[in-house]
Amino acid sequence: MQSSTVRYAVEDGIELVADVAGEPGAPCVVLMHGGGQTRFSWQGAMQELVKAGYRVVNYDARGHGESSWAGPGGYGLARHAQDLARVIEQEQGNEVALVGASLGGATALRLMAGGVRPSAVVLVDIVPRPDPKGVQRIRDFMLGNPDGFGSLEEVADAIAAYNPHRPRPTDSAGLMRNLRVREDGRLRWHWDPAFLGRQITVELAELHDTIKGARGAGGVPVLLIRGLSSDVISQRGLDELRDALPALEIFDVPNAGHMVAGDRNDAFNQGMIQFLAQHFPGRS
Repeated sequence: MQSSTVRYAVEDGIELVADVAGEPGAPCVVLMHGGGQTRFSWQGAMQELVKAGYRVVNYDARGHGESSWAGPGGYGLARHAQDLARVIEQEQGNEVALVGASLGGATALRLMAGGVRPSAVVLVDIVPRPDPKGVQRIRDFMLGNPDGFGSLEEVADAIAAYNPHRPRPTDSAGLMRNLRVREDGRLRWHWDPAFLGRQITVELAELHDTIKGARGAGGVPVLLIRGLSSDVISQRGLDELRDALPALEIFDVPNAGHMVAGDRNDAFNQGMIQFLAQHFPGRS
């Protein structure tokens, strides 16, 4: 798969870095990773989407990966949605589908709350009212090891403790794509620590407000891909989303937690591409 690196200038001086692949003019799919991840978490999905005839835009959210850091106060959900709108504008009016994991899915919902209607949406293990305990566990993991890591083995140990159901990788070198090296040689996650500067109650309230986006989505086809081992989607949260979106489709992935694509990339790709082929087919 041939891809090019594209940089998008958005509000408040932020530059977003993206990988773009696929034939220009083909139906476009925008990939949005979860909080604390980078665009490299979508490598497998991006490759399969290009094979299926899509143009793919896979970008690092502000404060993550190679994109600019916004600092304290710069990571509200509305700002992420504004960034997404600027990325979509670069496609010069082409219809787009959105695939968002966790924060990325919340960003898609927030964009729809503002009146934007994509051609299709895939939400990955996120609902407007997630289980606070599951969200807190993610936050605790991201706030852990504030002084960084001394080796890739330490990083792998931390991931294994958070995701005990996922097989430990035989080669930890791929982890470097989600890390940066500090001046003292220690490893830190590749995101701005200020990203977690807000109270979790504020974040959850802002996320729940995106239910307006779901109710106003009208005829937009929406798929929820859920990891059956996830502790983020409760029955209450699922019922609320289904009430707002009576035509909601659900694709369950066994033996997968919140990081569905990372846990079961094969099953995730299958569910995503089948849904898109039905509602937003690629170029044959």
